[in-house]
Amino acid sequence: MAFINPSPFTTRPEIEGTFGVVTSTHWIATAVGMSILEKGGNAFDAGCATAFTLQVVEPHLNGPGGDVPVILHDARRDKTEVICGQGPAPAGLSIAHCRSLGLDLVPGTGLLAACVPGTFDTWMRLLRDYGTMTLEDVLAPAISYARNGHPLVERASATIDTVKDLFRDHWPTSAAIYMPRGDVPAPGTMFTNTVLADTYTRIVREAKSAGGGREQQIEAARKSWSQGFVAEAIDRYCRTQKVMDVTGTPHHGVLTGQDMATWESTVEEPIGYDYGRYRVLKAGPWTQGLVALQQLALLKVFELNKLKPTDADFIHLIVEASKLAFADREAFYGDPKFVKVPVETLLSDAYNKERRALIGEKASMELRPGTIAGFGGKVDARIASAERVAVGATGAGEPTVGRLGEVRGDTVHFDIVDKDGNMIAATPSGGWLQSSPVIPELGFCLGTRAQMFWLDESHPAALVPGKRPRSTLSPSMALRDGKPYLAWGSPGGDQQDQWIPQFFLRHADCGMNLQEAIDAPAWHSEHFPQSFWPRQSRPGVLVVENRLPKATIEELRRRGHIVEVGEDWSEGRLVAASLDGVRRRAAANPRGMQGYAAGR
Repeated sequence: MAFINPSPFTTRPEIEGTFGVVTSTHWIATAVGMSILEKGGNAFDAGCATAFTLQVVEPHLNGPGGDVPVILHDARRDKTEVICGQGPAPAGLSIAHCRSLGLDLVPGTGLLAACVPGTFDTWMRLLRDYGTMTLEDVLAPAISYARNGHPLVERASATIDTVKDLFRDHWPTSAAIYMPRGDVPAPGTMFTNTVLADTYTRIVREAKSAGGGREQQIEAARKSWSQGFVAEAIDRYCRTQKVMDVTGTPHHGVLTGQDMATWESTVEEPIGYDYGRYRVLKAGPWTQGLVALQQLALLKVFELNKLKPTDADFIHLIVEASKLAFADREAFYGDPKFVKVPVETLLSDAYNKERRALIGEKASMELRPGTIAGFGGKVDARIASAERVAVGATGAGEPTVGRLGEVRGDTVHFDIVDKDGNMIAATPSGGWLQSSPVIPELGFCLGTRAQMFWLDESHPAALVPGKRPRSTLSPSMALRDGKPYLAWGSPGGDQQDQWIPQFFLRHADCGMNLQEAIDAPAWHSEHFPQSFWPRQSRPGVLVVENRLPKATIEELRRRGHIVEVGEDWSEGRLVAASLDGVRRRAAANPRGMQGYAAGR
């Protein structure tokens, strides 16, 4: 392994090797993934082990009850594919049901917003169809950390502290796991979740007792989850428990064992856009990934390679392009199994020439979706009040918890490249410890991804039973000169597909290496409606890191941006890995002091 000397603009070296690299949002998960490669596993085996470990060590950012999109390149078949681990709305969750409860939005916490959990079946499909190791091999590290303990990270402790009264007063099953001594565990506490360890141990035991080889045992594990004791516990909890959520009123869940038994993860083709020598790949428009591609389509004529990435020109162009792309997200995106999404038109030269003309010298204060005959729906922009602005402005890119369990959830990410050239990028999320009460027999809670739906039949992201919510989760992969080259992503909800193109443009156009492109001063816009409850927007607001040059900040304000200056290292948690001939490179975000890359 070679360590490349960092430039004056980076915090750490870009990792380089020829055997393999792993990078993730938590150092323990990175170490676990690398250990699997060292044991002879491939990138997909390592991905499974990394993912299960992230559930344990970052429970405030993802969990077993959540969801995940995966982009992978299978070197053996020279094929890039997407695995959809986004579970759909349960059969009992409809606009009519929500309206009967007096709701105009799906709550951001509690049981009502639970979709079918998608992560476990996704990792089983990945392991069965692309991996080489056994279920026991890839689950062993997560089980060990859950049973024996791991040092609780500062943000997990802070999140528990924010919802401690909710846990004590309304969610005692969560208090039992996350406040075992009645108070908030301090950062660095050796934290355990033995109930979760027992759940995964039982799945392994039942899989092994089913007999057969590796694939047969994986299939048995899938049944334990979707048709066995896990589904039974979830069904029973949703039927029998009425729990407090962000609305201030308790609600039952509607997720059933039947919903779980009739869903499984699927494999899809990615969507892509050609940008110079690169082809950038994303999951379909049931995610917001198309937003990043639309920004590239708008920006490709501006010769960003002649601009400095900390100059106002560079930032202004990207911000204004993001406003147009995210406006189109609101108007057009949804589950393509239920709505027609005009992907080809949205990425076409003619459409983007027309849209690009809207980018002017001054910052736009309007939400301006395009018009495509026969497509799209009403755009609802809820303007944030002064009270909501104060809540929404804290901790962008990290979970933000307000009154009575209100959260803006975040996530995790990992990228892996192995010695054979297999690559994977994944963004697991949901099932946050603060999203829903712990199911006591299982040691984890359900996700709340249904809050992404709109309770408006005309909206492309309208709630329909069996429909996938329009997810913010957005892993990325890029080919360079037709060959698999780059895997990257970031936590951050709506900010993901702002930080993701920023990173790519700094790397592809400005010549920064992976670590430099991650470390560079970053920003995000809050101009468009947020995907999380209560779905509000802050027109013209641009949040930047204090490390940007003062002259840049003043010039952005002169152009009409409402600039809010955040902490020096407050924007994003990007990680990235690349494959260039025999070289494998990786980098991780220093922000939050959790993400690390490893390799040799």
